Amino acid sequence: MTIPRVLVIAGSDSGGGAGIQADIKTITMLGGHAMTAVTAITAQNTLGVTGVLPVAAAMVLAQIDAVVGDIGVDAVKIGMIGSAAVAAAVATRLEALAGVPSVFDPVMIATSGAALADAATIAVFARLMRLARLVTPNLPELVALTGRSLADEAAMIDAAQELARRHGCAVLAKGGHLPGEHLTDCLVRPDGTVRRWSGTRIVTRHSHGTGCTLASGIAVGLAAGLALDEAIGRARDYVRAALIAAPGLGAGHGPMGHALGGVPFDTETAPKLGR
Repeated sequence: MTIPRVLVIAGSDSGGGAGIQADIKTITMLGGHAMTAVTAITAQNTLGVTGVLPVAAAMVLAQIDAVVGDIGVDAVKIGMIGSAAVAAAVATRLEALAGVPSVFDPVMIATSGAALADAATIAVFARLMRLARLVTPNLPELVALTGRSLADEAAMIDAAQELARRHGCAVLAKGGHLPGEHLTDCLVRPDGTVRRWSGTRIVTRHSHGTGCTLASGIAVGLAAGLALDEAIGRARDYVRAALIAAPGLGAGHGPMGHALGGVPFDTETAPKLGR
């Protein structure tokens, strides 16, 4: 059996809604095998982040080397980095993985508003963007990366085009923070071409982990050999389904329903086990 192998380099979310936990659920649900290099441990729930403990760069690299050297990797998803030292070390390792596509979600701020990257870490993001097949910023992240004020879709696209030209990567600018009943995500390639996906906004406070889930969904698509547009479309459909299936946990920004409201393992349809 051939299964898409995805290495996730990101932080842990003790509440299970975002980070490594959301990545593993997404990759599994979309038919891949998830491997992880944990960059930071967070104490958080649906109400916010109460503690962050970065993992040393040497340990992050040890995790990457352990899985790549044995299991192999077909795509990489990068989320919360944890520190500037880790960002630089990860970039060096990715340079050695020539031909392996990476999806970089430039995580800076949690859904609750907590800062997850300092200025020194953000400064190293340029190296990761140059190595990425795709970068997936939301509107606040795009503002931070370009220094622009972005009030509408046209401004968002213009900023994404600047970022794509500057770093030679495709940029998926996510429009969820713009007002309106419809939201549009725009894929901008380094040559300036634009592809849009639009949909009716799903109104819910249980949206924790949407960015992590989308980026991991795209990464597993690329690992399976899908074209970038196809991988994005499938991942967006999965995110929307998971938002609709959110179980309503917690008093704040709750997790999505990664299992889509069902029980994936069914004893009636699963392969029969020996007794």
